[in-house]
Amino acid sequence: MGHFKKFLFTLLVGVMALLAEFVLHNPTWAYVLVAIVGGIMAFFMLLEMIKTLRSGKYGVDILAITAIVATLLVGEYWASLMVLIMLTGGDSLEDYAGRQANKELRALLDNSPQIAHHLVGETLHDIEVEEVKIGDFLVVKPGEIVPVDGVILEGNSTFDESSLTGESTPMIKKVGDELMSGSINGDRSVKIKVNKSAADSQYQTIIKLVKESEMKPAEFVRMADRYAVPFTLIAYVIGGVSWFVTKDPVRFAEVLVVASPCPLILAAPIALVAGMSRSSRNGIVVKTGTTLEKLADAKSIAFDKTGTITKGQLSIDKISPVTSMDETTFLQYVASAEQDSSHILARSILAESKGQVDLLPVSNLEEVTGSGIKALVNKKEIKIGRAEFANTQPVETKQTIIYAALDGQYIGYMTFKDVVRTESKETIIELKRLGVQNVIMLTGDQEEIAQEIAQQVGITQVHARCLPQDKIKLLNEATKEQRPIVMVGDGVNDAPALAVADIGIAMGAHGSTAASESADAVILKDDLTRVWISVKIAQETMKIAKQSVLIGIFICVILMLIASTGIIPALLGAALQEVVDTVSILSALRAKNDR
Repeated sequence: MGHFKKFLFTLLVGVMALLAEFVLHNPTWAYVLVAIVGGIMAFFMLLEMIKTLRSGKYGVDILAITAIVATLLVGEYWASLMVLIMLTGGDSLEDYAGRQANKELRALLDNSPQIAHHLVGETLHDIEVEEVKIGDFLVVKPGEIVPVDGVILEGNSTFDESSLTGESTPMIKKVGDELMSGSINGDRSVKIKVNKSAADSQYQTIIKLVKESEMKPAEFVRMADRYAVPFTLIAYVIGGVSWFVTKDPVRFAEVLVVASPCPLILAAPIALVAGMSRSSRNGIVVKTGTTLEKLADAKSIAFDKTGTITKGQLSIDKISPVTSMDETTFLQYVASAEQDSSHILARSILAESKGQVDLLPVSNLEEVTGSGIKALVNKKEIKIGRAEFANTQPVETKQTIIYAALDGQYIGYMTFKDVVRTESKETIIELKRLGVQNVIMLTGDQEEIAQEIAQQVGITQVHARCLPQDKIKLLNEATKEQRPIVMVGDGVNDAPALAVADIGIAMGAHGSTAASESADAVILKDDLTRVWISVKIAQETMKIAKQSVLIGIFICVILMLIASTGIIPALLGAALQEVVDTVSILSALRAKNDR
């Protein structure tokens, strides 16, 4: 039976007991009803407590069990019922705080390639990806996801592998090159020979890594349990001394009723739910209260580069005409030629040129496979692409580069870079101010590019050329002093790392479903500042949660001392417990407010 059902059942028993006592005037029935329910629940709580103790942890349950049993033994069954209602209500709230936990990876599986174009002779058939065998011939059409790993037999095209490797630059693949499943084909169809089954291909391997990572979730102690042992001991000492001095066991029950750990059980979950609500208003979906608790204490944060620290889209870095032509005219000719091209760089060129130059009419556009494009612009033939295609020698650079020739004469080149988010540097500064000790970059990109980006934003620890399994290894190797460790990413390749980190944060605005599903928190706005804002909200939420718990404990201790004198009867003690709960809840609800 779920906690909420237990809560409803306890309320129902309470109503029946009230009817028995005050309508049917039969207090024995009322007592029996409460005693049976209280006894059963105390027994199950005892079993849970034994299981908890065996795992080496302590909980608040022992105090609650003692309070229920003690009040029943001395005949204070209404007080016992009140404690039961508070306990089951608290557990229900805790369930609500963590309702979004353990989501299935169904969306990832739905987005994975399902169909492959199987080539038999000259005929093309669509088959299920699972039916593809090693050695089969497949056709991958423009814009499609490569279904399985293979080698290109015919055709050349560009492939976007950024979601797999973190490499922001589209890769030109030609005959003989290997293709990874999950990469996205650019502008040309290619024929491939399958060299791995669907189950062993890169994309499916990543899905498997996520599942394996989620099978081993990080253990984290519930905040209320940290106060359980001292609070329980204080309650037993006060109650025991009172019983010993007065020789009246009812005193022990009266002390335990006001000591029932409702502030501990209620205050923290309510504060966490309020904090999750506040996060949601700020464009951050936090899936569980435990995530907030761990995030507040984060010692290290690891960032992916492409699409996280950077925007994940290329922009023009440098225009270098080598003739008397100026940069504006060079850009005008290149952008005009690219305006009807489907090449991935064409979009970047057109976006940069918008508002800077007027596009000239283009005709006779032709895409030359593996080389570039040629077209007539302003009645002049322009060629854009590789160095040899533009009649020149290649320039030494690590960046993406295109060369251009006009009427057979080489006119210059253009380089591209991945754009750093304007808010990245501010995010790193704020995280350090909030007490995050280690900020790390984990990326599949080249060392030189990674170091350059890291230097711009203030990151000193860089791990480049990381495959998904490398990221997992590095996260797992983090020491106890470096934990909790947060991973922030957006690509499919980040999904396993997000799952294995203590806290995974996905950039979900334009990121992959895989990353969002395996993360503990998802940033819905395309804004990296939400990372430090989420840490700030978590810290403020936990501060309020601790304050609320301590306020409740402080009031409870005072009430215990008063109850030990016999001034507060058990039923009044249970009613006063409601006052303590209300104070704790109102305090905890402060976590919902932005400040």
